[in-house]
Amino acid sequence: MKWKISFYSDRVESEVLKLPAGFVARFIRYAERMEIYGPDLGMPHTKAMGDGLFELRLKAAEGIARVFYCTMVEYRIVVLHHFIKKTDKTPAKELSIARARKKEIENGQHPQ
Repeated sequence: MKWKISFYSDRVESEVLKLPAGFVARFIRYAERMEIYGPDLGMPHTKAMGDGLFELRLKAAEGIARVFYCTMVEYRIVVLHHFIKKTDKTPAKELSIARARKKEIENGQHPQ
């Protein structure tokens, strides 16, 4: 079954596609793979963050970025949030934004 990738909002899509070129190239490459093989590409490309939240791990000449996403019924992957990584540990603020957006979608509070 083929997966479909969507975004939490047009703003999230625009921001992801405005990342530096190396990150965008990696994102597109991995997104194409996820559409074929599903949301879990395995390490080092994807990592489960718990409670159905995943991170896409982007590494390029510009540095390191993370894109959070979740899966929904009917083979949907929803991109929730992204950030450029500046420390070894994922900032709690970035993770909480992704978790809040995931909860909104699950509770039907955010139209897709």
